[in-house]
Amino acid sequence: MTASRSAPGHVRLAIVFYSTYGTNHQTATIAAEAARAGGAEVRLLRVTETAPAEVVNGQEGWKAQAAKMAAIPLAGPADMEWANAYLFVAPTRFGVAASQMRAFIDTLGPVWAQGKLAGKAISAMSSAQNPHGGQEATILGLYTTFMHWGTILVPPGYTDPAIFKAGGNPYGYSHTQGQPFGDEARAAIAHQVRRLVDVAGRIAAPAPAMAEPVG
Repeated sequence: MTASRSAPGHVRLAIVFYSTYGTNHQTATIAAEAARAGGAEVRLLRVTETAPAEVVNGQEGWKAQAAKMAAIPLAGPADMEWANAYLFVAPTRFGVAASQMRAFIDTLGPVWAQGKLAGKAISAMSSAQNPHGGQEATILGLYTTFMHWGTILVPPGYTDPAIFKAGGNPYGYSHTQGQPFGDEARAAIAHQVRRLVDVAGRIAAPAPAMAEPVG
């Protein structure tokens, strides 16, 4: 007798983002809504701002966005231990993730050294000022780090028509700054995070019980 397939396990998703003017905050918020609708427990977390306060306060858009996000909890090592799935969302800066995100990643050495990141599903999203501003390089750069962690990469691939409609990026959703988050963008974000939750749930599912021998 063949054992039936186990139901997916409970997914605890940490969505870790950095946003200067709001694009990646909105991406992360849309992803959080889709993940919760898919049954995941979600923590929406921002990383610490490392730019000097006088620089942030000197630009009205940056200052306003910082105030808008002030109530969102800061990400920390404890959140990384709590979660069994991760979504990282960060803008592109010269072809790599913003330094604020890299600074947060650099604090995770002790958690990594204890093996507390390994074996968990992970994906990434990004943005840039124009459609060819380095978003793919940013996501691939994050994936290089994630491979060092031993996490399990869950890119969207070409697994849904929404990917083609939103620009055709198989590595992870990327948004062009200043463009609206229309139905196609929201659908691509939702598909990627649902795929992440599905894979994370399969990883977290309890092992199927062995069938009792007959006779």
